[in-house]
Amino acid sequence: MPSSRTRAITALLAAALTAAALTSCAPAADSADDTATVGDAGAFPVTVEHAYGETTVPAPPQRIVSVGVTEQDTLWALGLEPVGVTEWYGGYDFASWPWADEARGDSEPEVLTTSDGLDFEAIALLDPDLIIGTNAGLTEEDYDRLSEIAPTVAHSADYPMYFEPWDVQTLQIGEATGLLDEAEQLVDDIKGQFADAAAAHPEFADASVVFLQNAIYDGSAIAYQDGLSTDFLTDLGFTIPSEIDAFAPEDESGGQAYIPVEDLDVLDAADVLIWGTESDDDITALESSPFVTALVPQKDGKIVYTDGVTAGAIYFTSPLSLPHVLKTLVPALATAVGGAGPAHTAE
Repeated sequence: MPSSRTRAITALLAAALTAAALTSCAPAADSADDTATVGDAGAFPVTVEHAYGETTVPAPPQRIVSVGVTEQDTLWALGLEPVGVTEWYGGYDFASWPWADEARGDSEPEVLTTSDGLDFEAIALLDPDLIIGTNAGLTEEDYDRLSEIAPTVAHSADYPMYFEPWDVQTLQIGEATGLLDEAEQLVDDIKGQFADAAAAHPEFADASVVFLQNAIYDGSAIAYQDGLSTDFLTDLGFTIPSEIDAFAPEDESGGQAYIPVEDLDVLDAADVLIWGTESDDDITALESSPFVTALVPQKDGKIVYTDGVTAGAIYFTSPLSLPHVLKTLVPALATAVGGAGPAHTAE
């Protein structure tokens, strides 16, 4: 049976294709302490461009609500304390994964859920003065309704409704909150960390890699094509073999390839495989499959199995999760490239 994360990812992708949105179900927060700390008031008003036009934020926002599934990480990374955040998966308190807890600090935002579409009433009860929806799959109708509640920033016009590049989102959010300089520095710092890791491991530039979800679902392995979902690998110097593209839906580019087990040997085009495993049971199931164990990288020990938190950090691809990816995944990749695997990440 698919994991909760896989069901969540599948639902997100379906929502993006059908322009569905997310929900919330939170009570009002009326504490005077539930406010965001923002930058220089002299930066306002600011105007942010996005897919549905422009949004002007007239003054420093004090009550920010995130209606998308990962934006809380960016807000926390910028030192902000949103009063409302949205749960994607994981079930952590305050929708704060372990990599985000330090940046979140003592703040305790209300948690909105994703079960049945945006709950506009609940969002309004949080009394926001800025709504962030850069990773929320907002339709124009959603945007218009949210804008009646508070200035709303949607995804940019150049990318999908979900999971546009993390750096694009970071700069949008930084601009909307008067912290553009800080956002630019944050982006530069993280990109610098990836560059440093790539320089420390020149062997990565000579290797190809495929990142796959944690199991075989409905007779297929789910692999990620070259694109936004694999930038964390290409930024480290790896290449993604194009052979897997033949198994992607015709209308999908840079997304997911669904490889039937009988064709799984296409993965032999990769030097290294990363399985986004979330538990020991995932690993046991994979290693019980003769289609998996027959793969050349599997036989050669050029395999990485992730832990659940690292897998989540990869899927989030946020300013807070990416440093965690570097910390846990890079050593495991070095082991796997050297053929000393299977390598395991640790939380």
